Amino acid sequence: MALDELELDLPPAFEMEEKVRLRKLIRNDGTFPGREVGEVLAKKGDIGYVIGIGTYLQSYYIYAVHFINSGFIIGCRKKELEVID
Repeated sequence: MALDELELDLPPAFEMEEKVRLRKLIRNDGTFPGREVGEVLAKKGDIGYVIGIGTYLQSYYIYAVHFINSGFIIGCRKKELEVID
């Protein structure tokens, strides 16, 4: 079993209102309304705040991150984010 499949056995990696930085480019995969599929939603290095924590497929956490520059709220995985001290 992959480590991602065990993610929900641990507490969330990020807390509500925690400041985070995006580790990779995020494009619309078709789940972001009002934007074209493939359109860039957030760039590597963009900064935001965790405003919600949910789960997906009973396998891993999804963090709703409000990105300051764009104003977008985007669902991100743990591996896509890093904490800013």
